[in-house]
Amino acid sequence: MLEDKRLIWKLNRGSREALRSIYEKYKDDLVTLAAALLTDKNLAEDVVHDVFVSFIESARKFRLTGSLKGYLATCVANNARNKIKANQRRYSVAMDNANPAAADSSNPEHRAIFGENLSRLSYALEQLPYEQREVLILHSYSGMKFKKIATRQKVSINTVQGRYRYAMDKLRSMLNGEVRK
Repeated sequence: MLEDKRLIWKLNRGSREALRSIYEKYKDDLVTLAAALLTDKNLAEDVVHDVFVSFIESARKFRLTGSLKGYLATCVANNARNKIKANQRRYSVAMDNANPAAADSSNPEHRAIFGENLSRLSYALEQLPYEQREVLILHSYSGMKFKKIATRQKVSINTVQGRYRYAMDKLRSMLNGEVRK
């Protein structure tokens, strides 16, 4: 947190190195978050790019009041939501499957198992309604508190907690082989 404040201070004064450091520090996490929300790695990279372009444009005026990672994750989630809405209006078709990430293991058997499990998880996440998937990922992956998610989504904290609970129940049933709609 202190490092982020120092980087923001430098960024406010026009430091390109500070911007590069922020980008390098958070880009992988943000792309992973966007890919989980959008289930499309290329679109996820576009969303993160757009977030950083906006971030650069407001760099001199930006004031850090909380977690920089949380702020950027919220921007990514908002942009992902906007992309989904735009695509639904434009095409009214299902989203593409996410490209599974490669396992770091050199053992082919481990890579195959990892790839299969990741594919099952990606497919299961795709089956969740967007609102549930967003809450699940923002809370579980980004560590965002339910109260903050509720504020961002403009719904009650009970609604957010319900979405999270329903998402977890659906994931458990899908990943355990049960079929529920």
